[in-house]
Amino acid sequence: MSLHGAYDPDNIFAKILRGEIPSVKVWEDDEVLAFMDVFPQSEGHVLVVSKTSKARTLLDMEPEVLTRLTAAVQRTARAVEKALKPEGFSLMQFNGEAGGQTVFHLHFHIVPRWADRAMKGHGHAPMADVEHLKALASRIVAELD
Repeated sequence: MSLHGAYDPDNIFAKILRGEIPSVKVWEDDEVLAFMDVFPQSEGHVLVVSKTSKARTLLDMEPEVLTRLTAAVQRTARAVEKALKPEGFSLMQFNGEAGGQTVFHLHFHIVPRWADRAMKGHGHAPMADVEHLKALASRIVAELD
């Protein structure tokens, strides 16, 4: 998929937002959903998406929605850091297939990092145990401001 095109209302994140596919939610409000990545590149990998925008890429995102989404990413990253104590984290947002994007609903990845643990490749990590994801989400939720 290119950088430009029509939004697909049947993409996996749209289905998660409609409740058609389950997710392990970290937190949500009327505009944002933060949930655990089921194919985590690292322990505690969280995805943050807009619930109101149909933007496929950063180029499509409405500036006011991007402002709220970025604040949500920061809030979530702070909670991840407090809960899991990583030595660092990667914040990723991919645009277009050539840019590494696999789901065409704009989203941010918060990937905790430790020096002695290799990060799995984007789109190449094995599926995580749902109960483990729920336990991680609970730890992160406990640290939300």
